[in-house]
Amino acid sequence: MTYVKVSTLIGKMKLQNLTPEIDTDKARVYQPDINRPALQLAGFFEHFSHERIQIIGNVEYYYSKEMDREERLQRFEKIFESQIPCLIYARNLQPGEDVLAIARKYSVPVLSSDKITSDLMAEIIRWMKVQLAPSISIHGVLVDVYGEGVLIMGESGIGKSEAALELLKRGHRLVADDVVSIRKVSDDTLVGSAPDVTRHLIELRGIGIIDVKTLFGVEHVKNTQAINMVIKLEDWNKDKEYDRLGLEDQYTEFLGNKVVCHNIPIRPGRNLAIIVESAAINYRQKRMGYNAAQELYKRVQENFNKKKDDDDEEADRSMYDAIY
Repeated sequence: MTYVKVSTLIGKMKLQNLTPEIDTDKARVYQPDINRPALQLAGFFEHFSHERIQIIGNVEYYYSKEMDREERLQRFEKIFESQIPCLIYARNLQPGEDVLAIARKYSVPVLSSDKITSDLMAEIIRWMKVQLAPSISIHGVLVDVYGEGVLIMGESGIGKSEAALELLKRGHRLVADDVVSIRKVSDDTLVGSAPDVTRHLIELRGIGIIDVKTLFGVEHVKNTQAINMVIKLEDWNKDKEYDRLGLEDQYTEFLGNKVVCHNIPIRPGRNLAIIVESAAINYRQKRMGYNAAQELYKRVQENFNKKKDDDDEEADRSMYDAIY
């Protein structure tokens, strides 16, 4: 099961650890959502989301301050004994030593942040959703072409890495080669990245491993990229019918999300880099409201209607001449 260590959360969000004696590597978060334990401090523990990160803001802090000390400690005891992942105080608020003692008793890290509560919650949820998003790994190459994430797929040896190398020479950016990790960060967005082992590297048969970051520079690599389009490379088959107009988009699916997909036949003389660039630009045009295939269809229809009107006019003129 996917999880995030509290130690990683501390480093990413620049949190202050108020209980350094607790091993934050062993404290793990499995849920991306946040809970503010106001109702729990009031004594209501039904449906308590104890598996979530708990954040205390101004409201919870000053409410607990006005409580009787014994009652306050009882409520915090119940919160900590439920084995929450961690407790974070926003706005640089500081718990009392008695609260920290209970946290140490149950080995629950207590942290502090200088951010306001709403900003802290939004930032943690956004980052945690990416870290804990459903993910898969596929065989392919992911490149950033004019800001569009293009996932190039196909059988091993068909020329995916070579196409990516040509795109790099034309000024585009590599995200991942050979293995692409895909995360579903929302119902509309898939984000691709490379495993740490192969990040910024390309394998070229006959040459070996190329370090893109060293060879081409840091401006030609990128760590993550939203996947906007898939291009599937396949050997040319003269008996197969290929889409020549593109009136209707074809899709492929990853983790329940649909992505526009183009099947590109490969034969000697075809420049894959230019084809990928053109596909990315055409995709962007469609998103901006212009569809070249529909424009062609519109012109054909207008030409057909004009010809029909001309034929009708010629027929009427012939009938007039015959009568008179």
